[in-house]
Amino acid sequence: MTEHIVRSYDADLEGIRRSLAEMGGMSERMLGDSTVALVRRDTTLAQKVISADQRLDNLQRDVEEKAVLTIARRQPLANDLRELISAIRIAADIERVGDLAKNIAKRAVAISGQFQPPHRAVVGLEHISRLVQAQLKDVLDAYAAGNEQKAMDVWRRDDEIDALYTSLFRELLTYMMEDPRNITFCTHLLFCAKNVERIGDHTTNIAETIHYLVTGETLDSRPKVDTTNILVDVAPGK
Repeated sequence: MTEHIVRSYDADLEGIRRSLAEMGGMSERMLGDSTVALVRRDTTLAQKVISADQRLDNLQRDVEEKAVLTIARRQPLANDLRELISAIRIAADIERVGDLAKNIAKRAVAISGQFQPPHRAVVGLEHISRLVQAQLKDVLDAYAAGNEQKAMDVWRRDDEIDALYTSLFRELLTYMMEDPRNITFCTHLLFCAKNVERIGDHTTNIAETIHYLVTGETLDSRPKVDTTNILVDVAPGK
């Protein structure tokens, strides 16, 4: 990063970077813990994730306020201005990751004590969650290192997440048709899977912001491969 003549300016930027790093670490833990809580029906761990979300929200507001104040006081140009704008965008995406992880944790609490379907019903969700966790880690590492190529690798991997989500959607519908007792549990899993897929979208948003930060250019949004809306539209009776 560029070193500035006014040392307090560097201190402002470094404080924002530290807060973003803390946010990133929290969001990774929240996603991992919420998935474990769902699979194991661990309500204690789920409540821990739910409680952590407030801290993440506070950090997001802190980053935004510091960035806005820095823009107002320093009137930065070019790279410095892009870094502050990027910090605001990335903080917002990380905060949404936390919200979605909290939603998964809430589902884990909601299904506690309900009928347990075959374990294979959660295997697909575990798999897609692990892939999204890897994407989240990689894109946060790319931001910390200013590595635009690594960010673009994450951006390109989103198609795989969308395809897996569509496959999981079909699989869970099959379990629901095979045994009506699976309907409630699998409905919760469908919502959780959608939350995980949305977290994948936020990792690509962060990747796009890194591209903007490094190059000064804005990427066109990727087309989605998720076809679950089409599946619903053509379902019998529609």
